[in-house]
Amino acid sequence: MTKNKKETQKCRNCIVKRKGHTEEFDERKVYASVYAACASAHYHERKCEMTAETVTKAVKSFVKSKKNVQSSKIREKIDSELKKKNKELAFYYEHHLPDLKRL
Repeated sequence: MTKNKKETQKCRNCIVKRKGHTEEFDERKVYASVYAACASAHYHERKCEMTAETVTKAVKSFVKSKKNVQSSKIREKIDSELKKKNKELAFYYEHHLPDLKRL
């Protein structure tokens, strides 16, 4: 019974995951993934932080106006924001994600 309560629980900004379940938007996940892409591109720590903050802010704004957002749309938004800054960053972001074919 508890499982059903969690599934029907309302959230302000629900992210619909690949397998269909939802969870509350967590900006820390966006920040961490962008930071990891920057670190993979050998950016200095401060530049990683600034880039992650900027992209996270843009994604929060994107999600804010929606009740439900597909996780794939969030990935596309992050990719788009990173391409504006540097195509290499977008490459590292895309390739640090797990190999979706194996999941």
